[in-house]
Amino acid sequence: MIGTVNKKLAVELENSEIDALHSRLSAIQDIEGNPMGVEMKRFGNATAFSCKNIPGPAFNTVKGLNSEDEGFLEEILDFYRQKEIPVRFELTPAHTSTELLHQLHRLGFYQNDFHTTLFMPISEVSTSEDDSLSIRKMEKHEASTYADIYVQGFQMPAFLKDGVAQNNAVLFDHDRWTFYLASVNGEPAGIGVVFIKDRIATLAAAATLPSFRSRGIQRALIQQRIHQAFREECSLVVGQAKFGSVSQNNMERAGMRIGYTKAIWVKG
Repeated sequence: MIGTVNKKLAVELENSEIDALHSRLSAIQDIEGNPMGVEMKRFGNATAFSCKNIPGPAFNTVKGLNSEDEGFLEEILDFYRQKEIPVRFELTPAHTSTELLHQLHRLGFYQNDFHTTLFMPISEVSTSEDDSLSIRKMEKHEASTYADIYVQGFQMPAFLKDGVAQNNAVLFDHDRWTFYLASVNGEPAGIGVVFIKDRIATLAAAATLPSFRSRGIQRALIQQRIHQAFREECSLVVGQAKFGSVSQNNMERAGMRIGYTKAIWVKG
C-alpha cells in the first residue's frame, strides 16, 4: 500500500530526487560550452553531482550512497578534490549502515545537518479559495521574472539573477518540467516548479517575494502542482525541505507527510 513508509518507498522517494537533479543539471550541461562546469558521475549506487561555477551544496552533492559503496569513497573524494569542491553526502535511513558511517568518520566526515523528505499519495485535490491569488504556467520568455522572484525569495545577491534565469530557461522546453507563477491582484509574488517522471511528481523549487509572505502563496502553489500530478495520473508527490522550516510546514499543511529525514555529512 502506497503511504506506508518502508524501504521500498524510501528508495522511490530518493530516486525521484536524484532524477530531478540529474535532469536539471543535464539541461544546464547542454548549454553550449558547458559554462557552469557541470559533471555527473556514478560510483556504484551513488551519483556525484558537481557544478563548479554554481557554488553551494544544492548542485554539488552525493546522493544515493549505499552501504555497499564503501569501496568507492576514495574515488568520490578524488572526484571532488580535483574540482576543488567540498564533498557533501546526503544519506537516507534506507541505505546507511553502521559500517558506512564509521568509514565516513574515519575519513574525517561528520553529520552537520538534517533535511526532510515528504510525500503524499495522490487521492484527492484541493484548490485555493483566495480570489486575489491567481496561478498560471510560465513561459520561457518569463525566465527573468522567475529568476527575480527566486533571487529575492532566497535573499541571494542580485548579480546572480542572470545566471539563475539562464540555468532555468533551458528547462522550459522539457516536457517533464513545469513552472508556475503566482500573482496577487495581478502582481507577481511567487514561483513553484514541478518535475514529473515515472508517475512521481517532485516539487523541485519554490520561492515567494518577502513582501508577499504569510499569505498562503506557497501552499496554493503546492496545491496547484498536486493538481497537475493528479491530472497526469501520478501516484506520488514528493518534496524536500530543511527540517522544521516554513517550506516543510507548508507541505504538511497541504497534506504531505514525512517519509524520512536525511543526514547531511561534510568534511570536518
